Amino acid sequence: MTVAEAEAELARLAEMLGRANAAYHAEDAPEIDDATYDELKRRNAAIEARFPDLKRADSPTDLVGAAPADGFGKIRHSIRMLSLSNAFTREDVAEFDARIRRFLGLGAEDRLAYTAEPKIDGLSLSIRYEDGALIHAATRGDGQTGEDVTANVRTIADVPARLDGAPALLEVRGEVYMSHADFAALNARQAEAAAKTFANPRNAAAGSLRQLDAEITRARPLRFFAYAWGEVSDPLADTQTGALDRLARLGFSVNPETATCDGPAALIEVYDGIAARRAELGYDIDGVVYKVDDLALQARLGFRSTTPRWATAHKFPAETAWTRLEGIDIQVGRTGAISPVARLTPVTVGGVVVSNATLHNEDYIAGRDSSGDPIRDGVDLRVGDRVEIYRAGDVIPKVRGVDLSARPADALPYAFPETCPECGSPATREPGESVRRCTGGLICPAQVIARLKHMVGRAALDIDGLGDKEVERFHDLEWVLRPADIFTLQRRYGSGVRSVAALDGWGETSAAKLFAAIEVARVQPLARVLFGLGIRHLGEVAGRDLARHYGSWDAFAAGVDAAGPAAEAHRRAEVAVAAERAEAAAEGRRAKPTDIRATVWADVEPEARAAWEEMVGIDGIGATLALAICDALHAPEERAAIDALLAELEIEAPEAVAEASPVAGLTVVFTGTLEKMTRAEAKARAEALGAKVSGSVSAKTDLLVAGPGAGSKAEKAATLGVRMLDEDGWLDLIGEA
Repeated sequence: MTVAEAEAELARLAEMLGRANAAYHAEDAPEIDDATYDELKRRNAAIEARFPDLKRADSPTDLVGAAPADGFGKIRHSIRMLSLSNAFTREDVAEFDARIRRFLGLGAEDRLAYTAEPKIDGLSLSIRYEDGALIHAATRGDGQTGEDVTANVRTIADVPARLDGAPALLEVRGEVYMSHADFAALNARQAEAAAKTFANPRNAAAGSLRQLDAEITRARPLRFFAYAWGEVSDPLADTQTGALDRLARLGFSVNPETATCDGPAALIEVYDGIAARRAELGYDIDGVVYKVDDLALQARLGFRSTTPRWATAHKFPAETAWTRLEGIDIQVGRTGAISPVARLTPVTVGGVVVSNATLHNEDYIAGRDSSGDPIRDGVDLRVGDRVEIYRAGDVIPKVRGVDLSARPADALPYAFPETCPECGSPATREPGESVRRCTGGLICPAQVIARLKHMVGRAALDIDGLGDKEVERFHDLEWVLRPADIFTLQRRYGSGVRSVAALDGWGETSAAKLFAAIEVARVQPLARVLFGLGIRHLGEVAGRDLARHYGSWDAFAAGVDAAGPAAEAHRRAEVAVAAERAEAAAEGRRAKPTDIRATVWADVEPEARAAWEEMVGIDGIGATLALAICDALHAPEERAAIDALLAELEIEAPEAVAEASPVAGLTVVFTGTLEKMTRAEAKARAEALGAKVSGSVSAKTDLLVAGPGAGSKAEKAATLGVRMLDEDGWLDLIGEA
């Protein structure tokens, strides 16, 4: 998959998952089933793992559930309620185990115990007890804030009102669900009373728990399995297994299918056994959850942004179906990527109606991959074809095959557009890429609108009340055509006949709230601003890395400006090297890329070279991203739009690092083999103490931590006079800071 393909697919997935999240968590009316939802998230996570710089502001990876619904009080979780990463194959499970071992520095021969338990298809719940008394209960909500369902939870028989022998403070977490027998009985009663029936037990459980009248909940047969905990004043046990035993002794139901396993093979054995008995369990499950058993190791492994490293959900597979390809629609993404989407005759696949599928690019439609090799046996896709849709695997949904015997006689090969359908600008395909891009830039409405949506998103400027629909409306009115227009909106359209308040669906109160949110958004940390610019490849993580390194917009912009000539030299060198390699291959000789690069770089001024090396030397920032940044800031229209936005913003100074940290503000490079911690742990610890971690040694490097096997980096550090420590010296330096 190319970068352009990945970007287009992430846009599609964000839209689909955002809609599904709201339907599932906020409305209790899912549009797709759990298997499809999980497969979409898997696809999104896999692309983000491969292309971290493309991570979007509305990335499903950063979303847990949905915002609490109106009508309920709100409870903020003391410890965030997270979701789980997913595994779908035996290879995924083996990789889950391998990742943990790599992070912990364990070998394949080291014992590592896990627990395996059925993944209940219900509604996540957190129940807080203080001095043994049930204080409140909340749904997961968006992971940080949930709905106050305390009165309803008190009616569930599986939830004790008081605990004897529990820690003074204990938050018990688990799943509210409904058994198959109880669900059937409930639907029978509902039908008899001419009331609403439910589509499945999960919907019934969620709808029952989220009743404003607790007496309705009391009449519904809800159950609860405890499987985790949040805030706790004293540890429940040393292991996951021991903690579950403790919860059972306190009076909670814990799943009797839970098993302790040594290694991936044992996990798979439990998974196969539970899958075989799935229909006999009496309640819905959609997979098996694996967790590291040792709680000390769980703490050491820690968390990603929305998922723990020490757990994953091994999900059950999905299904396939045949349908008709009615048409091919073209979408234009934020960076101009032109993406084809299959419009299908709606078909039910595993209980879910599927009406479209991604087609990636023109090569995919033509029946070949980016290397020119055949896919689907080289069969192209044509409007009118009967196609097989597969809802699992690399593309969700994916066209698996074509029934040539059913191809209409008048079906023609698809002619991929060479101009943008939004603005008419040429759509070009760069050498080495498989995706065409609109060259219209800021004159292309699709790109402008997508950038504006990206900028106001939660991970960027986070302007409450300015969502996708509002952005589209203000753009259609030509009130907001570039980012800076957002911050002058009140000045231009804050009052009068042509004002925000005068629009249909608005009023003085809602307009005032929007303007207040815009004013709040004027003050932003540098990382959010960088991410919000929508520069190609510049994701949320890269934005934080750049902000941490440069510290201010002025320093960042000065570095980019200085690196401009070097960026162009790098581009020329890569083009020349590619041409030389092709020519050498044709002539049967060995290419000399080093000589070519040296020739191209010879005329680059030292200041430009140093600025470029500084940027690409930042850990996590490579040449591809650095080129995209230079391109954006050196393009006149782009720079003018960025400068206009910056004039409206106040960039916050970086957060002060505790003075007690001995490495705060230092640039640190790790090289060689670390023996007492993994590289990931070392980097995380250094950054937590305020250090900047770089991937290369330069004159700005303050400290090199060298383990056995250190090579060229240690030699360069010695030449530059950089302070060097071994691993023990590094640990002594940071101590308990």
